Formats: sequence, structure tokens, C-alpha cells
Amino acid sequence: MEILLCFFLVLLLTLVSTIYLKNFKTSKFNLPPSPSSLPIIGNLHHLSGLPHRCFHNLSLKYGPVMLLRLGFVPVVVISSSEAAEAVLKTHDLECCSRPKTVGTGKLSYGFKDISFSPYGAYWREMRKIAVIELLSLKKVQSFRVALGQNFHVDGFVIDQERIEELVTDGAIALGTFTFSDFFPGGAGRFLDWLFRRNKKINRAFKELDAFYQHVIDDHLKPEGRKNKDIVSLLLDMIDKEDADSFKPSMDNLKAIVMDVFLAGIDTSSITMIWAMTELVRNPRVMKKAQENIRITLGAKREKITEDDLGKVEYLSLIIKETFRLHPPLPFIIPRETMSHIKIQGYDIPPKTQIQVNVWAIGRDPKRWTDPEDFIPERFANSSVDFRGQHFELLPFGSGRRMCPAMPMGAATVELGLMNLLYFFDWGLPDGMKTGDIDMEEYGTLSIVKKVPLQLVPLRRYGCGVQEV
Repeated sequence: MEILLCFFLVLLLTLVSTIYLKNFKTSKFNLPPSPSSLPIIGNLHHLSGLPHRCFHNLSLKYGPVMLLRLGFVPVVVISSSEAAEAVLKTHDLECCSRPKTVGTGKLSYGFKDISFSPYGAYWREMRKIAVIELLSLKKVQSFRVALGQNFHVDGFVIDQERIEELVTDGAIALGTFTFSDFFPGGAGRFLDWLFRRNKKINRAFKELDAFYQHVIDDHLKPEGRKNKDIVSLLLDMIDKEDADSFKPSMDNLKAIVMDVFLAGIDTSSITMIWAMTELVRNPRVMKKAQENIRITLGAKREKITEDDLGKVEYLSLIIKETFRLHPPLPFIIPRETMSHIKIQGYDIPPKTQIQVNVWAIGRDPKRWTDPEDFIPERFANSSVDFRGQHFELLPFGSGRRMCPAMPMGAATVELGLMNLLYFFDWGLPDGMKTGDIDMEEYGTLSIVKKVPLQLVPLRRYGCGVQEV
């Protein structure tokens, strides 16, 4: 019976896709160039391996504005800084909504967060809360731990390793695509049911929801409200009796915590790992960085705090170069056009998904000299920054949908690297050489180092060193 149902489903999809593709091909629009496509699946057969590398390789043949059809979903891939500026600045308003996927909808409590919610009044209100109340640089510098510190209460125990697993599982679930994301209506939902595509997403959501609830319950205790972190501020907003102000619900709160927990923690840790990997592979840069940090901050420091942010100029160059070569999200979170626009002469219809390949833009030889090399000095005496005004460096995106957690993310990376490089010297284990470091990438939404980085830390005591 199941085989018969699949057979009729394939016939139905073939008929619908043939009509869809015929209408697309006979369109009066000047659509971007596109690879050859197949019935039903469109260009899905071209995607073998990591999407950012597949899209990059295709763009070398079809250009920096390229149309793909993933199932029934039209996707325009942007692979140059000029085209990115047209999308994120010139036509920012017309293409600042979000496509809806099963994974992002589930983990964001029905698109109640900031990152994945569609453009509109709700998103504007939530972003205002994030920018003004939660994630401004002043607020970030006042937070010691974004979600509080107590994860061992009333028998609910989450150790550091389990938190890392939760972050990884959540990031994978967000980047997991289902049949429903590519194929319309009941057909996609049936295939998801048949192949149990939602199982991993639902399991990750259940575990993350339990974690968020524990964090919230911990903050609802009298002693939990003393430390003014992000959760405390959101709970204060829920408790407000001002009828004119927006009062977030508990699902709103959990959705924002999801943004902070997954986007903030995951991307920051990924960036620090790639930065340390490049520093170990480039001993000259490592030595220069440590000397610069230690001279700037002075000797015999017992700790480094938020007050030290922005003091070490060379470290900021290292962070920029890391973002260029290894953006933690190789694509900014996809956008969706709300009206017809033109990008470099090509027509982009409404309801088209826009993917900006910031990984490819960061390695564009037309923009960067020796683009594959790690050279922080390229940013010395340069105005290029990652804060959304320079379209050759877009780790946080740009425009209305730029990541509101950019100040927190940048501060977390800078503070983490300062501590690692000030207090420790670093070496490779077991006679390993720099050329032996594996640089293979892995991931879906975020891109991590596939083979974990292993380093030997050396604590500095006075003028000498002692292995930890």
C-alpha cells in the first residue's frame, strides 16, 4: 500500500513540477542564469557536499547572481559584494522577510523570535526590544553570563559537555531541511511522515525547551532575579503592568533565549576555534598577537574583563580576518522578497528566497589579495569592518535584518581570545606540525572544523612557562 501511495505521489509531483517549470521558463521576466534542472527536484541534484562550496562552484560558471530551483522553491544565490549591496542596501526593504521552514518554525516557537520571524509589526517590536533593552553594547558589557550560571538545581543537572551537545543539536535542527520545505502542501508533509524527517527536529526542540524552562524557573526564584542578565530583563518586561508597552509571552521569551543560546554561543565558539586554528598555523601572527596583548594590557594581570574590550588593535585585525575566511554562518540567514526587484539587470519575482554567500564573497580574488591566506595586516589602515557597512565582509549581515546580537557576538569572541592569548602559550600535541592540521569543514547552518582542534596550553608564570 505504501509503495502504491509513493507511486501516485511521484506522478502527481511530476505533473505539478512540469507545469511549474514550464510557467517559469516562459516567464516574461529576465531571470538570472540557472543550471539545468530536472522534473520535481529542480537543481537539488547539483548540491553535493557543503552548500556554500557547491553554490560557489556553480557561481563561477553562472555568475554572481544565479537562480536555483530547489524542489519548487526559487532561490537566488548572491556571490559578489556588489550584488550583496544591491540586496542588503538598495533593495533592503523589498527583500527583508524570511522564508519559513519546518525547523526554524519549530525551534522559534512559531517564528516568535527575532532571527526567523517574517518582516512586519511584530518583528519590528521584537527587534526594538533586542537592540535597546537587551543587546546594546552597554548592556552586553554589563552582563557576566547571558543566561545565568546555575545549571545544577533541584535534580536538573546540565554539565558543560551536555550544553555543548544541546547547542550542536539545536544548530543541526535549525539547518535541517524537510520535504515540506521544498515541495508544496500535503505531498511534502506525507513524505516527511513516511521518512520521519521531523524526528530529529522534534527531539532537539523538546530538549531545548526543557533547558530554557529550567533557566527561566531558576530566574523566577528571588535570588535568581538579582543578576541582571538577558532572561531577568525579559521577565521584568513580562511583569510590567504598563498597558501601552509590549509584553512578551513566555514563548516570546523562550524564542529570544533560543536566538541568544544558539546564535550567540554557537557562532562565537566556532569563530574562536577557527581563529586559534589559524593562529597556530601562522606562528608569526600568534607571536605578534600575544606580544601586542601582553604589552597593551600590562604584566601580571589576574583577569581580563569587559573593560578591556577594544584596547588591543592587532586582535581586532585577527578577528576581522577570521570572519573573512571563516564566517560561522557561510550564508546570512536567508531573506525572501516581498515584491518584484531587479538585481544587476535580472528580475527577481516576489516570494523568491535570497541566499547571500558571505563565504564566497570573503574569498573573492577581485576583492582580496591572496584571498586564501590568513593575513590580519590586510585590515591595517583600512576602513573595512564587519558592522554591516562594507559588503565584502558580512559575517553578521547588513540592513534591517542584520544580526542584532552583533555587539554581543563580537565582544564574546574578543574577550575569549584575549584570555586565551594573554594567559597561555600554545603548542601542538605529540610532535604534530602546523602542516598536519586538518582544515576540513562540516555543518549545515553553521560551519565548524570537522576534526576538533587539539592544542597544548602552557600557563605563563613570570618569565617562564609551565605545561598545564
